[in-house]
Amino acid sequence: MKTAIVLSDTHGNKKDLYKLEGVIGEADHVFHLGDGYYDLNVFGNDVLKKTTRVKGNCDAVNGDIDRLIEIEGVKIYLTHGDLYGAKRGVDKLYYKAKEVGADVVFYGHSHVAKIDEYDGVTIANPGTITRYSTKKTFIYAVFHEGKFTLKINENTLF
Repeated sequence: MKTAIVLSDTHGNKKDLYKLEGVIGEADHVFHLGDGYYDLNVFGNDVLKKTTRVKGNCDAVNGDIDRLIEIEGVKIYLTHGDLYGAKRGVDKLYYKAKEVGADVVFYGHSHVAKIDEYDGVTIANPGTITRYSTKKTFIYAVFHEGKFTLKINENTLF
């Protein structure tokens, strides 16, 4: 069994990131889906070694725009979502998941936490913890033997 914390659109809000330090420290993996590409650097090498990140539309870096990884037999596609029109819907993300064989797609960009299921593909957005949001959210994920559970956590630690 492996666990992951999924974050997106932190936009430099290190104050609230520090409030997640215990949860991030205990997780096996940390995913950051952009717009705050370097924000997790505040935690140092222990966290960075288990972090997979992609760049968002507000990140001026030469990072990956997407990643496909596998944990415990679950294929996971990571992207920010802006290149897939995520604010208008998740159809393009669904088709990309089918193309790459992903079981789960994690995306950001819209700042709205939600988990959708389409024809065997789970498409999930952790929302945001930007300082301007009244609803700060992230996803806690558990992966085990080809199965997974995702939970949106809202303002529980903020």
